[in-house]
Amino acid sequence: MTTAAPTGSATGRPTVAVLGTGIMGSGMARSMLRAGLPVRAWNRTRAKAAPLAANGATVTDTAEEAVRGADVVLTALNDGPSVAATLTAAAPGLRPGQVWLQSSTVGLDATADLVHRAAGLGLVYLDAPVSGTRQPAEQGTLTVLVSGPSTARAAALPVLEAIGQRTVWVGEDPGAATRLKLVANTWVINLVNSVAECLNLAEGLGIDPQLFLDAVKGGPLDTPYLQGKSAAVLSGDLTPSFALSTALKDTRLILDAAGASGVTLDLVAASAERFTRAEAAGHGAEDMIATYYAGRSE
Repeated sequence: MTTAAPTGSATGRPTVAVLGTGIMGSGMARSMLRAGLPVRAWNRTRAKAAPLAANGATVTDTAEEAVRGADVVLTALNDGPSVAATLTAAAPGLRPGQVWLQSSTVGLDATADLVHRAAGLGLVYLDAPVSGTRQPAEQGTLTVLVSGPSTARAAALPVLEAIGQRTVWVGEDPGAATRLKLVANTWVINLVNSVAECLNLAEGLGIDPQLFLDAVKGGPLDTPYLQGKSAAVLSGDLTPSFALSTALKDTRLILDAAGASGVTLDLVAASAERFTRAEAAGHGAEDMIATYYAGRSE
C-alpha cells in the first residue's frame, strides 16, 4: 500500500492520477510535477512508474489506488482495450464527478465505448489526445486537442497548462478531438514515410543522403521534421520518441475511420504496409522512422 498524496481540496491544486507511464505518460507526469501538481502514478509494469517517485510522484501498486481521491484522472495508454481494462480495474476507487482526461489515441469506436463507460461511472469525460512525442511531453509543450463539456474546463485547466503549450478546444462532442487527432496523425504518418523513402532512394541511386538534405535545407521544402528524422537514421540512433508499433496501431485506426466515412487513403494504406514490414523485421520498438528499413534489402 502507498500513502495518498494530498487532494486538490487540501492544496488548492488538483491531484492527478496518471494511468500509464510510458513515453508520453511519464513525460506528462513530470511536467505536472514541475508545475506543482500532486501526481499519483500507476503503470501495469510498476518498474516503469517507479522512477517518477524521484520527481515527487506517489507511485501506486494498483490503478484503483491511484485514482482514489484524485481530482483528475489522465489515461496515457496504448490502445482502447488497454484503457477499458484499466478503467475496470480502477473503478472501485473512482467517484462521480471526477474529470477524466483521456489522452490515448484509441480511434472512433473505442472512444464511443469509453464515453459510455464514463457515463456509467459518473465521470466527466474529456476526449484529450495530444499532438507531440517524447520531447514535448517531457518539456510540457504538447498541443492538447480537447472536446467535451465546457463545464469541465476550469477543473482541467491546471493539468492542460502543465502538459501543453497550447490547448485546442474542438467542441462539446467527446469524439471530436479524436477525429481531429486522426487527421493530424495522417499528416505525420505520411510525412515520416516520405522521409524514409527519400533516404532509401538516395542510397539506392548511390547519392549521399546528406546531399539531399543540404539541397533542400533552408528552402520551402525543408522542415525540422525532415532534418531531425533523417539525422536519427544517419546516426543510427533510433531511440523512440514515438514507437513504430504505436504508429502502426494509429495507422490502422485511421484506415478504419476512413473506411467508415467512405474516404480512400492510398498513402496511409501504403504507410501501413511499410510499418508492417518494418515491425516484422524487428523494428517495432524503435522510433517510427525505422520505417526506413522497410525500403531496404537487408
